Amino acid sequence: MSVAVEPTRPRSDKRTPRPGYVRMKSSSRSVDTPKRSVLLTVLTGIVLVYSLVPLVWLVINSSKTQESLFSSFGLWFSGDFALFSNIGDTVTYDDGIFGRWFLNTVLYVVAGAGGATFLAVLGGYALAKFTFPGKKAVFAVVLGAVAVPGTALAVPTFLMFSQMGLTNTPWAVIIPSLISPFGLYLMWTFASEAIPTELLESARMDGAGEFRTFFQISLPLLGPGIVTVLLFTMVATWNNYFLPLIMLKDPDWYPLTLGLNAWNNQASTVGGDAIYNLVITGALLTILPLIAAFLLLQRFWQSGLSAGAVKE
Repeated sequence: MSVAVEPTRPRSDKRTPRPGYVRMKSSSRSVDTPKRSVLLTVLTGIVLVYSLVPLVWLVINSSKTQESLFSSFGLWFSGDFALFSNIGDTVTYDDGIFGRWFLNTVLYVVAGAGGATFLAVLGGYALAKFTFPGKKAVFAVVLGAVAVPGTALAVPTFLMFSQMGLTNTPWAVIIPSLISPFGLYLMWTFASEAIPTELLESARMDGAGEFRTFFQISLPLLGPGIVTVLLFTMVATWNNYFLPLIMLKDPDWYPLTLGLNAWNNQASTVGGDAIYNLVITGALLTILPLIAAFLLLQRFWQSGLSAGAVKE
């Protein structure tokens, strides 16, 4: 029994493109890498040096004694390394009031910055995904509030809180910190792009309520925006100086910024001690929690920002 075998045809590299597709010609040339801008590199280096020099100065001078601060070069170490002794003296000076100021600052940040972030998330989500009368007016008010500096509202806020009897209490610092117009605007714009409206409509068609839709579907998508607002509000509350200055008189309720300034002014008072080494060491201890918080939250921030940059 014979079987007829058809001769094989040589395969051709040319393939007929399907309708709707365009065949692109391959190029053997390598993609040129973008050239570095010398001016941009120089400007970036200047900004880097400008940002790091104060931190380097703070670290170096925290290791000096009171006498070495004025007898040695500011950007280099002296003979006596007194960092650990300065830290011990800082946390024990004046019956350990530095620890009280630290706890006060943590209280203001947790209650004020945490509450401001929570309210900004709720408000931004509602303004981005719900339609209601007066929405444009709310948008104008939010933009106007962003443009108004906080120091311009400090005196009216003090007069209002003094009428309510809340001055010289922690509420005088916490309640104003709960309002963050910039955080609200940032969450508004972020929620508009990060949460598809079709996803919310599908959840509602499946019978999910608004609270379940928000906490189980929308909230995970808002993670990068939440971290960004939290960092901004936390830094603003941690470094807040003017509001506690006009609201608080009792040193037991001072935050770190106000307490260190009181230590710094001791040298100009009659019979006051000059403790500049403790002020510098306290300033170093003050910024360490901010650096730690940024390093811990940085991966959530960067992952969220890069997630929307890749489109398949």
